[in-house]
Amino acid sequence: MRVVIVGATGNVGTSLVAALAGDERVVEIVGLARRVPDWQLPKTSFRAVDVQTDELSSHFQGADAVVHLAWLFQPSHRPLVTWRANVLGSIRVFDAAVAARVPALVYASSVGAYSPGPKDGTAVDESWPTHSRPTAAYGREKAYVERFLDAFELAHPAMRVVRLRPAFIFKRSAATEQRRLFAGPFFPRRLLRPGRLPVLPFPTGLRFQALHSSDAADAFLKALTTDVRGAFNVAADPVLGGERLAAVLDARGVALPRRLVRAAVSGAWHAHLVPAHPELLELFLDLPVMDTTRARSQLGWAPTRTADDAVAEMLIGLADGAGGPTAPLLADRLDRRLVEVGKAIGETT
Repeated sequence: MRVVIVGATGNVGTSLVAALAGDERVVEIVGLARRVPDWQLPKTSFRAVDVQTDELSSHFQGADAVVHLAWLFQPSHRPLVTWRANVLGSIRVFDAAVAARVPALVYASSVGAYSPGPKDGTAVDESWPTHSRPTAAYGREKAYVERFLDAFELAHPAMRVVRLRPAFIFKRSAATEQRRLFAGPFFPRRLLRPGRLPVLPFPTGLRFQALHSSDAADAFLKALTTDVRGAFNVAADPVLGGERLAAVLDARGVALPRRLVRAAVSGAWHAHLVPAHPELLELFLDLPVMDTTRARSQLGWAPTRTADDAVAEMLIGLADGAGGPTAPLLADRLDRRLVEVGKAIGETT
């Protein structure tokens, strides 16, 4: 099998490249990214490609499958930039796969594509509406791509299209990337070492799902090697809340009114102190709990690590300033934080 991965150098991409490199069914991996890494793995080559502007179909020629992972989270103050990269760039990837006659396409959707969940916390399956929360750019873009794929699948029935909708994905080497994307350069990461933070404030009603990046990669691998189509929810147990996060940090959890937390995030975002838009918090708090029965039964997928394990690994990696072998996963350093500040938080990629 020859696999092309679009967005091969981020959190999930690096885990998927490693998983494919160790699979004897895979003979070649082509990783596409804006910046080519020095990282070397068996059967793997990297090419510098921007989904917004570069010709794509020639990179897909001869591929048995294309995996589309690329997604731009910043700049949150310029939503047209992320729209062009995420929505129009995704459409360019899909159309190029058709032009290259690729038989299978696996797309990384998200729990963030789902409409707000039931208030009682009942888990939803893949039939739950994917209209997201349109006030958040991330949800708006994920939902739009879902709608585009609805029509795309009807127009190209010969192509096997799979949409994976994972929960929040964590691993140690992606911790600094996630700090940079969502918390910004002023975040006091060392306080996240267990026992150092006496109190952990969290919004009332906080509830979310997570999984380890290696388990997410295994779901993508199984989607590539199993004759399935359609959407699959992917998440590990248990469902996490504020008190559980506090326990991981050996801190006392304190629930705060949602409106108060949103006001704090909004103020920080407008002051260019954090990169995450306040509407992203609202989307996060309204997400449904996903039922993963279909992934377990039809893909034969099951996580090897709990949601607690994934979050704990990320938090310790965050405290350590951990990083990885590619540009998106660079480790935390003072000079790199200064570059973040100099670029204007939330204004640049």
